Amino acid sequence: MRPGNHIAARAFLERWFAPFAVAGRDGKDGLFTGYFEPEIIGSQQQSWRYSEPVYARPPDLPKVRSGVATHYHDRREIEAGALGAAAHPLAWAADPVDVFFLHIQGSGRVRLPDGKILRLGFDGHNGHPYTPIGGVLVRRGALDRGTVSMQSIRAWLAANPAEISPVLNSNARYVFFRRLTGPGPVGASGVPLTPDRSLAVDRRLIPFGVPVWLTTTDALDAARPFKRLMIAQDTGGAIKGAVRGDIFFGAGSDAAARAGRMNRPGRYFLLLPRDAFLGS
Repeated sequence: MRPGNHIAARAFLERWFAPFAVAGRDGKDGLFTGYFEPEIIGSQQQSWRYSEPVYARPPDLPKVRSGVATHYHDRREIEAGALGAAAHPLAWAADPVDVFFLHIQGSGRVRLPDGKILRLGFDGHNGHPYTPIGGVLVRRGALDRGTVSMQSIRAWLAANPAEISPVLNSNARYVFFRRLTGPGPVGASGVPLTPDRSLAVDRRLIPFGVPVWLTTTDALDAARPFKRLMIAQDTGGAIKGAVRGDIFFGAGSDAAARAGRMNRPGRYFLLLPRDAFLGS
């Protein structure tokens, strides 16, 4: 089967795979959000303009079977210098909010002063719980729950610069990075992500590599269906539950607009080998 042959791919899946609806505690309906590969302005040299570090994984970060740490410094402590000699910046950014959203997305690009691109990928976190700052701002009465998006959060922070540190530090989780080469970004499954086809799932419940038929609505137009074949290839701190997914939209301004506003109900079906369940 040649790449790009959609008819043959569909025939193959229909012949060898069977769809199984996924249901959780709340039934078959769940929440689908989006993420993307952001690009931030930065440098590999610290200066008055580039003062916000993007850290490599510290050598003293504890390791456990799941690949993350426990009982390590929280975000507030790290921002205050708790890493000490274990701090190894891969780059320096101009904007702390850019760095924060780089943490949220888990990978990204740093555009250097000479125009070159430094690509970074997830390399662990400090083991603390993930707290969505959109929810923090809703509880404060700063944003309306129905209009929370990456764009509305950024706008509020830009209008309230004195609140940037307190709000960002309400999320104790801190992410560390590694340099990437070749295609990417790379998901938690170890393979490069494909825009509009890679899905982050709760890896405790959904195995990586499984084809998934997703049915939801478009990020920018709730009246427009979004139905397509996805592959479970990634996970994330906020992706919890049987019917919960995060769609990778790629890089660029369009991907950012879609990922930042994607917050739709939907359903999905796992495509599993027929022989394993139904016989040949």
